[in-house]
Amino acid sequence: MQDWLLVRGRGERRLDPVVRFDEIAGHRSTRRPRVRAGDRALLYAAGWQVLFAVADVVSDPEADADRTRWRWRFGLRPTIALDDLREGPPVQAAGVLTQSLGRHSYVRLRPDQFAAGRRAVAAAIVAAGYDRMADEFAEW
Repeated sequence: MQDWLLVRGRGERRLDPVVRFDEIAGHRSTRRPRVRAGDRALLYAAGWQVLFAVADVVSDPEADADRTRWRWRFGLRPTIALDDLREGPPVQAAGVLTQSLGRHSYVRLRPDQFAAGRRAVAAAIVAAGYDRMADEFAEW
Protein backbone atom coordinates (compact mmCIF):
# COMPACT_ATOMS: atom_id res chain seq x y z
CA MET A 1 0.00 0.00 0.00
CA GLN A 2 1.25 3.46 -0.95
CA ASP A 3 0.16 6.93 0.09
CA TRP A 4 -0.33 9.68 -2.50
CA LEU A 5 -1.06 13.36 -2.88
CA LEU A 6 -3.41 13.85 -5.84
CA VAL A 7 -3.21 17.31 -7.42
CA ARG A 8 -6.53 18.66 -8.69
CA GLY A 9 -7.44 21.91 -10.48
CA ARG A 10 -4.59 23.81 -12.15
CA GLY A 11 -4.11 27.14 -13.89
CA GLU A 12 -7.35 28.44 -15.35
CA ARG A 13 -9.13 25.32 -14.08
CA ARG A 14 -9.13 26.31 -10.41
CA LEU A 15 -11.60 24.19 -8.44
CA ASP A 16 -14.89 25.66 -7.28
CA PRO A 17 -14.68 26.38 -3.52
CA VAL A 18 -17.71 24.19 -2.78
CA VAL A 19 -16.63 20.55 -2.42
CA ARG A 20 -19.12 17.94 -3.59
CA PHE A 21 -18.34 14.73 -1.71
CA ASP A 22 -20.28 12.56 -4.16
CA GLU A 23 -18.29 13.92 -7.11
CA ILE A 24 -14.96 12.68 -5.76
CA ALA A 25 -15.09 9.47 -7.76
CA GLY A 26 -11.85 9.33 -9.71
CA HIS A 27 -8.62 10.96 -10.76
CA ARG A 28 -6.96 11.37 -14.16
CA SER A 29 -3.34 11.52 -15.20
CA THR A 30 -1.51 12.08 -18.46
CA ARG A 31 1.25 9.62 -17.57
CA ARG A 32 0.56 6.07 -16.45
CA PRO A 33 0.32 6.43 -12.66
CA ARG A 34 1.93 4.06 -10.20
CA VAL A 35 -1.19 4.30 -8.05
CA ARG A 36 -2.97 0.99 -7.39
CA ALA A 37 -6.23 -0.18 -5.85
CA GLY A 38 -5.81 -0.30 -2.07
CA ASP A 39 -3.61 2.81 -1.91
CA ARG A 40 -4.63 5.92 0.05
CA ALA A 41 -4.65 9.54 -1.08
CA LEU A 42 -4.83 13.11 0.13
CA LEU A 43 -6.56 15.43 -2.33
CA TYR A 44 -4.90 18.79 -2.95
CA ALA A 45 -6.56 21.79 -4.62
CA ALA A 46 -3.65 23.37 -6.51
CA GLY A 47 -5.22 26.78 -7.12
CA TRP A 48 -6.06 27.10 -3.43
CA GLN A 49 -2.90 25.33 -2.18
CA VAL A 50 -4.92 23.40 0.41
CA LEU A 51 -5.73 19.82 1.29
CA PHE A 52 -9.44 19.06 1.17
CA ALA A 53 -10.13 15.33 1.29
CA VAL A 54 -8.86 11.86 2.11
CA ALA A 55 -9.76 8.99 -0.21
CA ASP A 56 -9.13 5.32 -0.89
CA VAL A 57 -8.00 4.26 -4.36
CA VAL A 58 -10.57 1.67 -5.46
CA SER A 59 -9.34 0.66 -8.92
CA ASP A 60 -6.13 0.24 -10.83
CA PRO A 61 -5.39 2.80 -13.57
CA GLU A 62 -7.07 2.21 -16.91
CA ALA A 63 -6.24 3.94 -20.18
CA ASP A 64 -8.91 5.65 -22.27
CA ALA A 65 -7.85 5.05 -25.88
CA ASP A 66 -9.96 8.00 -27.10
CA ARG A 67 -7.97 10.53 -25.08
CA THR A 68 -4.43 11.80 -25.51
CA ARG A 69 -4.40 14.13 -22.50
CA TRP A 70 -5.49 12.85 -19.06
CA ARG A 71 -5.86 9.41 -20.61
CA TRP A 72 -5.25 7.40 -17.40
CA ARG A 73 -8.04 7.16 -14.83
CA PHE A 74 -8.47 5.35 -11.53
CA GLY A 75 -11.38 5.28 -9.10
CA LEU A 76 -11.56 6.93 -5.69
CA ARG A 77 -13.83 6.57 -2.67
CA PRO A 78 -13.63 9.60 -0.37
CA THR A 79 -13.53 8.88 3.36
CA ILE A 80 -13.60 12.49 4.62
CA ALA A 81 -13.85 15.82 2.81
CA LEU A 82 -14.31 19.47 3.62
CA ASP A 83 -17.42 21.27 2.39
CA ASP A 84 -15.49 24.39 1.37
CA LEU A 85 -11.92 24.76 0.07
CA ARG A 86 -11.60 28.09 1.89
CA GLU A 87 -11.52 26.08 5.14
CA GLY A 88 -8.76 23.71 3.99
CA PRO A 89 -5.40 23.37 5.70
CA PRO A 90 -2.32 24.32 3.69
CA VAL A 91 -0.53 21.47 1.95
CA GLN A 92 2.49 22.23 4.15
CA ALA A 93 0.50 20.62 7.02
CA ALA A 94 1.43 17.30 5.38
CA GLY A 95 5.07 18.30 5.10
CA VAL A 96 4.84 18.95 1.37
CA LEU A 97 6.18 22.13 -0.18
CA THR A 98 4.20 23.61 -3.06
CA GLN A 99 7.41 24.04 -5.06
CA SER A 100 7.89 20.26 -5.03
CA LEU A 101 4.57 19.66 -6.81
CA GLY A 102 5.62 21.12 -10.15
CA ARG A 103 3.67 19.66 -13.04
CA HIS A 104 2.70 16.40 -11.37
CA SER A 105 -0.85 15.15 -10.99
CA TYR A 106 0.16 12.77 -8.20
CA VAL A 107 3.07 12.61 -5.75
CA ARG A 108 4.08 9.72 -3.49
CA LEU A 109 3.92 10.54 0.23
CA ARG A 110 5.72 9.04 3.20
CA PRO A 111 3.37 7.46 5.79
CA ASP A 112 4.08 10.30 8.26
CA GLN A 113 3.16 12.90 5.62
CA PHE A 114 -0.10 11.11 4.86
CA ALA A 115 -0.95 10.83 8.58
CA ALA A 116 -0.21 14.52 9.17
CA GLY A 117 -2.32 15.53 6.18
CA ARG A 118 -5.21 13.30 7.24
CA ARG A 119 -5.11 14.82 10.75
CA ALA A 120 -5.07 18.35 9.27
CA VAL A 121 -8.10 17.67 7.06
CA ALA A 122 -10.01 16.08 9.95
CA ALA A 123 -9.16 19.02 12.25
CA ALA A 124 -10.32 21.50 9.59
CA ILE A 125 -13.65 19.65 9.26
CA VAL A 126 -14.18 19.80 13.03
CA ALA A 127 -13.20 23.49 13.18
CA ALA A 128 -15.57 24.35 10.33
CA GLY A 129 -18.40 22.56 12.14
CA TYR A 130 -17.75 24.49 15.35
CA ASP A 131 -17.63 27.76 13.40
CA ARG A 132 -21.04 27.00 11.86
CA MET A 133 -22.49 26.06 15.26
CA ALA A 134 -21.20 29.23 16.95
CA ASP A 135 -23.79 31.49 15.32
CA GLU A 136 -26.64 29.10 16.17
CA PHE A 137 -25.39 28.77 19.73
CA ALA A 138 -25.13 32.57 20.10
CA GLU A 139 -28.76 32.94 18.96
CA TRP A 140 -29.88 30.29 21.42
